[in-house]
Amino acid sequence: MKWLNEDELTFPDYNEAVDGIIALGGGLSVERLKLAYEKGIFPWFNEDEPILWWFPDPRFVLFPDELKVSKSMKKILRDSQFTFTENTCFEEVMRNCQRISRLGQDGTWITDDMLNAYVQLHHLGIARSIEVWKNGELVGGFYGIEGKRIFCGESMFTKVSNASKAGFIYFVEKYKDRYELIDCQTHTEHLESLGAEMISAEEFLDYLD
Repeated sequence: MKWLNEDELTFPDYNEAVDGIIALGGGLSVERLKLAYEKGIFPWFNEDEPILWWFPDPRFVLFPDELKVSKSMKKILRDSQFTFTENTCFEEVMRNCQRISRLGQDGTWITDDMLNAYVQLHHLGIARSIEVWKNGELVGGFYGIEGKRIFCGESMFTKVSNASKAGFIYFVEKYKDRYELIDCQTHTEHLESLGAEMISAEEFLDYLD
């Protein structure tokens, strides 16, 4: 894998990734992040590590037409237990994702530098958030990066049962004619239960412009 210089706006070819890591270092400038997502690459690292750039193969994705919604979730959505907004408090969503406790994970990979970089992307209309509300309180949500044909999901949080799942279903159903693919990046049982699956790097790249 390759070490990137601060002023080096290039990435290796995807088949040079080692265990999913394609490059290290380089900084989190808006220009670098835009280039990374155009190539299907994303940053993911701990605070005490150099920036790690990932291109997993196989890739965990959701095709909107294959979304699975359980009977219990259909009832929750039908009963309007939650309300949803978009891009009303992007930074707050990221900070909740940053603070949420996750099983088997110490600390967070959403560093302050990462947060500041994605807030800049949000101001440029590249990053977006979905917010889930209950009784006027923000109880769940997620954020990600918009592409022409795909949406790259980054992180989600929930404070009450089913909040983030409801927000994800709302988003996928609303935009199923806009996005051909939701990039979930790496496997989680939560998203697998909603229909996400593994595909090859070659198939994933077909959806990138």
